[in-house]
Amino acid sequence: MGEQDPSSMALNFRAVFNGYKRHFQGTRTSTELAMLELLRKSHPEYHVTCCATHKCDLLGFAEAGHATATLEKGENDEWYDAVRSYRSPGPRMFFAGKPGILRDNVRFGRFKYTWNSKDFLLYEVEYTEPFKQPIKLFYLLSRRASGDVQTSADTDELLLAVGGWSTDLHKEIYVFDDGHWSKDRELWNSVQGASWDEVILNPTMKANLIDDVQGFFDNRELYKSLAVPWKRGIIMHGVPGNGKTISIKALINALGARADPVPSLYVKNFDACQGQKFSIRQIFSHARIMAPCLLIFEDLDSLVTDKTRSYFLNEVDGLESNDGILMIGSTNHLDSLDPAISKRPSRFDRKYHFKIPNEDERAAYCEFWRKKLIGSTIVDFDDGLCRVIAKLSEGFSFAYLKELFVIALLTIARGGHVDVDANDDAKSSTDTEPVMVEHEQEPIAETKQEANLKAVAANSGEKPAEGEAKTEEALKKRRVLPVVEIPEHLKENQLLKVVKAQLQMLLDEMDNTKEEDWPSDKPKGFGGMRGVRARRMARNNDSDDDR
Repeated sequence: MGEQDPSSMALNFRAVFNGYKRHFQGTRTSTELAMLELLRKSHPEYHVTCCATHKCDLLGFAEAGHATATLEKGENDEWYDAVRSYRSPGPRMFFAGKPGILRDNVRFGRFKYTWNSKDFLLYEVEYTEPFKQPIKLFYLLSRRASGDVQTSADTDELLLAVGGWSTDLHKEIYVFDDGHWSKDRELWNSVQGASWDEVILNPTMKANLIDDVQGFFDNRELYKSLAVPWKRGIIMHGVPGNGKTISIKALINALGARADPVPSLYVKNFDACQGQKFSIRQIFSHARIMAPCLLIFEDLDSLVTDKTRSYFLNEVDGLESNDGILMIGSTNHLDSLDPAISKRPSRFDRKYHFKIPNEDERAAYCEFWRKKLIGSTIVDFDDGLCRVIAKLSEGFSFAYLKELFVIALLTIARGGHVDVDANDDAKSSTDTEPVMVEHEQEPIAETKQEANLKAVAANSGEKPAEGEAKTEEALKKRRVLPVVEIPEHLKENQLLKVVKAQLQMLLDEMDNTKEEDWPSDKPKGFGGMRGVRARRMARNNDSDDDR
C-alpha cells in the first residue's frame, strides 16, 4: 500500500478544514451528512465511516494502550478547533497546592490512528443543534483495498474491537440518569472501601443475603439443569439509616472483585424527555446486553408510578428473557410498593428487612468504632464502653450511631468539655419497639401566651386543632436516656461523658416525622447512593471540568 504524497495530504487536510468552517458560517441542515460528503470529496482514496463516540470510544481505546492516536493540528495549529479549560486535581482538602491540568474539548481535530499495524485517519467533530446537548462524532478513514465495495474490512475489524471494549466497564459503574446510560468512575471509587467486614447486620440475615447474591451468579448451570429462568429479584426494606445502602455498596464491590467480575448497573431515575416508559425500555435493554449483571433500583417505590407500573412489570416478567439479571430494589416503605411488585412470585421474590439494630448489633457497631481507634492517643475507648453505649442508645439507627461517634470524637479532639450529669436521674425505658425512646416527665411549664390560647379555646368551646394537640402532647413528653448502670472504672471516662451528652442532644433533635407528612419543600427519597451522587454533583455545579 503506497504512501500518499505529503503535499497532497496537506492540501486535502486544508480543504476539509476550510469546508468545515464554511459549513458553520452558513445555514446548516445535516452536519453529519455535510461532513461525510466533505471527507469523501477530499479523500477519494479512503473509505469514510461515521460512528458515535459513546458506542465506539476510539480515543479512549487508544488511551488504554490498545492503539495509538497522534493529534495533527496542521500548519501553525491552524486546522484545529478546541476549547481549553482548567481541571482541578481533585478535592481541595487532599490536593491543596498541587497543580491542576489543562484539557482540550476538541470540536474539530484529526488524528493519525494506528491499530494492529494498520493506519487510519480519525476526524473528531462536535456540533450543537438547537435545544440539544453538543453532539460529538468520529469519522474513521481507511485506505480502499481490492475487494472493498461498500465497507472497509479493516475499519469494521477495528470498530468491532473498540465497540466491545467500550461496552465493558473499566473500573466504572453504569448509571442511568436523564434518559441514558453513562459510566461513572467516581461512583466506582466510592464503593471500593465498602466491605462486608464493615457491615453490621444480623449475622444470619447478612450471610443469607451474601449467599443469595453470590449463589445466583455461581449457579447458572444449576438453573439451566432445573429448567428454571436464571433471574432473581431482591427487595431491601426498612427505615432509613440501617444498612441498605452500605450493603448495596458491599455487594457491588464484592461482585466486581470476583474472578469473573459482575458489572453493576445503578438506576438513578426514570426521567427523560421521551417519557418514563422510554427510560424503562432503555434500562432493561442495556441490562440484557450486560447480563450477567446486578441491576439496582434504589427507592423503588418512588421510581415506579401508577402510569408506568404495568410497563415496568412487563419488562421485569414479560416475554423477553431476563436471564442473568439479578435485580435489587430498595425502599424505606414496603407498604408503599404495589403488591404486584412486592408480592407476586418470580418478580422480587426475596425480601430482607433492615430493622432498627438491637442491643447486640449496636454493641457490635460500637466495637467496630473501638477497633478503628486502637492506638489513639486522643481517645480512651475502653472495651467496656461498647455494651454501655449500646444500652444508652436504645432505638438509634446505625446512621444516628455514626453521627453520635463522629460528633463525640470531634468534640474530644477539639478539647471540648461537657457536663453530662443532668440526665443521670432519667427513668429507665420500657419501650420495646424499634422507635425513638420516650419517657414521661413532669409537664413543662406553659408560657403565658400558651395559657391564654387555651383559655380562649375553652371559653369558645372549640376543640384544639390537631397540630395544637400534638404540640400540647410534645410539651408533656421529652425524649430522655434510659438509666444504665455504669461500671465504677468508666464513670469518669471522658468519651462516655461526651457520648451521653451527645446522645441527649440527638434525641432532642431527632426528626421522627413520617415521610408522607413531610412539608412539601422537604426533599423526599434523597438518600443512599442517589444522595451520594447527587451531593457530589451539587459540589461540582460551579465547575467547568466537564464542559
